[in-house]
Amino acid sequence: MTKILPAIIAAALLAAPAAFAAEPAAPADRAPPAKTPSLMTPTEIKAYNEGLAMTHPYYIKCRKTLEIGSLVKKNRVCHTNEQWKVVLEKGATDARETAEAMQSKAGNSSN
Repeated sequence: MTKILPAIIAAALLAAPAAFAAEPAAPADRAPPAKTPSLMTPTEIKAYNEGLAMTHPYYIKCRKTLEIGSLVKKNRVCHTNEQWKVVLEKGATDARETAEAMQSKAGNSSN
């Protein structure tokens, strides 16, 4: 029994790389979408995302945002992961600059 256990472990370790190699790799040569993602239909987005990992830079994700002034209407905003990263960085930069501007105004008015 003690000789069988190491043999089973060795067989499992040898088979593991083959199991990972059998998984389909995400297409690295995929081009970004030709259309603006927000203008694509959900069917087109699903077809485009087929075979892409959710972490791939060109994978399209959509979010619904409430329209200002309406209690019901929502807007669908779609971007690739790469574009979402830029949007979030810009939002963080704008928020930081606004907070710094408010702090500097608050510091100047007390002098």
